[in-house]
Amino acid sequence: MKKEYLEAGKIVTIHGIKGEVKIMPYCDSPELLCEFDRLFLGKNHTEIIIERSRVQKNMVIAKLEGYDTPEESEKLRNKLLYMHRDDLELDEDTYFIQDLIGIEVKDADTGKLYGVIEDVLETGANDVYSIKGEDRTYLVPAIADVVISTDIEANLMTIRPLDGLFD
Repeated sequence: MKKEYLEAGKIVTIHGIKGEVKIMPYCDSPELLCEFDRLFLGKNHTEIIIERSRVQKNMVIAKLEGYDTPEESEKLRNKLLYMHRDDLELDEDTYFIQDLIGIEVKDADTGKLYGVIEDVLETGANDVYSIKGEDRTYLVPAIADVVISTDIEANLMTIRPLDGLFD
């Protein structure tokens, strides 16, 4: 089942004297996090408006509406920020990592069940899926030659392993 709210980052400290906070982004880049006009705070997903934001050394410095002093902002330290999935449009064949975790992976030709995706490793060139099987873990590159189809709604990914991939 798709989550309505996805982790976007964590407030790690305050910044300056105007109530700004420093956010460690959990998304692809800090620049992406700066594109949002709103985020949601904590487990209750309280909507919070982003007045302004900028990137500084792979972190995001943001001014949140209603937090105008360092003392007010200090209360937000270590709080998680979430984004609403409808606030970001993904390209075709691009998925939220949280949606991939837990889906079954089968062989496109034989139907053999390899296991379920337990992690997505971001290696730079391409992502790598860590698939937990009954007796071993498979590492599968997330490339078009290997991944045949991904159906988040059906909780299923089909792959065609390259020769020698699992040897």
